[in-house]
Amino acid sequence: MSDDLQRELALVRRQIDELDGDLLALLNRRARLAQQVGEIKARHGEAGFIYRPEREAQVLQRIQGMNAGPLSNESLTWFFREVMSACLSLEQPLGIAFLGPLGTFSESAAVKHFGHAARLLPQVSIDDVFREVEAQHADYAVVPIENSTEGAVGRTLDLLLTTPLKICGEVVLRIHQHLLSNETALAGVHKVYSHAQSLAQCHEWLNRSLPLAQRVPVGSNAQAAQLAAAEAGAAAIAGQAAAERYQLPELASNIEDEPNNTTRFAVLGRHDAGRSGRDKTSLIMSAQNQTGALSGLLAPFADAGVSMTRLESRPARHTLWEYVFFVDLDGHRDDESLRRALAELAQRAPYLKLLGSYPVAAY
Repeated sequence: MSDDLQRELALVRRQIDELDGDLLALLNRRARLAQQVGEIKARHGEAGFIYRPEREAQVLQRIQGMNAGPLSNESLTWFFREVMSACLSLEQPLGIAFLGPLGTFSESAAVKHFGHAARLLPQVSIDDVFREVEAQHADYAVVPIENSTEGAVGRTLDLLLTTPLKICGEVVLRIHQHLLSNETALAGVHKVYSHAQSLAQCHEWLNRSLPLAQRVPVGSNAQAAQLAAAEAGAAAIAGQAAAERYQLPELASNIEDEPNNTTRFAVLGRHDAGRSGRDKTSLIMSAQNQTGALSGLLAPFADAGVSMTRLESRPARHTLWEYVFFVDLDGHRDDESLRRALAELAQRAPYLKLLGSYPVAAY
């Protein structure tokens, strides 16, 4: 290495070291201000409201709007979420329930939204995830609600019908499926464990690459990785988190049939969120079993200029051949146009449940 090169590198590295020191001082200053926010809330009797989804969303939206690069918005969103997570933990680490065991995509979604400082509480079923927050054993839940390939997660929708919890956020997670195994070649794989949805998401790849392998659905991809790690000739379809946690090599990567395979998760709490400026509202409604009933329920949104982004039907369960409809709308329930539309809908719908207004997912 030439002397000129060494001098140039040393100059740049000194500047980096100086900036690292500045960043450290600024991060600790931010943490102290976050502590002051907690103290102010405690004095005014709001100590239990340390996490405000709309405030976090506004911070991330502002940072993305200010970003001139070269760092991507995705990288900066990850960094600032971790900073906010660490600052929140100084007051009280949030307990986050999700479908376990550790190593699932639900864990990845929980960490993406709440950061690594959160207290992770894996559960054995989606029902248990809801119950942990309802019983106040956890602060928030993260549950899968729909997949871009396989559609709605039925059990989550069923539980939303009866839970007192509110949707206060959403997480959109890009799903990369990997074939994990201690085998060193595909020829050695005779059995593939995975969650039923993951098996379906990789159906064509399995037909091409492992047509004779037995496909065994299990409760979660993390459980699949545990089983595959202990069995010769077995493999699991799971994500990177499971590969790292259970130390299983990737025999094949990104094997999902749909290259844009994405899962949307709902964040549930005992409150919903205030307005952030980029919001979504979710609700459940029923329609009378007569011609034109559904179009009549949708008319208030069209009249108010409110955009509907999702309409999903689901059996009502209490009456044969009756259905309820899950609806996602652009905007917050406190927006004037949506407030008027919801008031009109309440007069028309036999059943209406507002699931919550919350910030649109930050990518």
